[in-house]
Amino acid sequence: MINMLTTSEPKSNPLHRLARFVSTEAAAVMFDIQQAEIYRVERWANIVYVHAKGISRFVSYADFPPSLAVASPTDKDFSYWRRRWKKRQQEQQKRQAPPFWIEFFARKLDSAISIVDLRTWGELIGTIKFSFREDSLQLLRASYSDRQFLLL
Repeated sequence: MINMLTTSEPKSNPLHRLARFVSTEAAAVMFDIQQAEIYRVERWANIVYVHAKGISRFVSYADFPPSLAVASPTDKDFSYWRRRWKKRQQEQQKRQAPPFWIEFFARKLDSAISIVDLRTWGELIGTIKFSFREDSLQLLRASYSDRQFLLL
């Protein structure tokens, strides 16, 4: 019997520059599942493999949203995201982040434990606000305001 262990070791080198944004939390929001349902997330040279309950998919590094846990996004990161978004099928979404990014950032704002944490997430969202439609930004601003009210 072969024992298969999940490791955080990359399957190949070098890793993609957006690999730092890959997380099980983002993958769970991407596929609308619970984090506990994800068996493993493997980072390969040019693609990410997500294996979860009922899901076995390859996704692009550019599908994962930026996070505060790692270095801030750079201009080169933005170019990868924009290039990925241009490949989307719906014309109205070609210049915008995937819809699940709104949910990801709303959850991050709602789980902020301090004003400093909330403001840092707000600043990150501010750097990528070009990638959201105005109605989506309004939802994020409302989440920010609601959480700020609770933390003060």
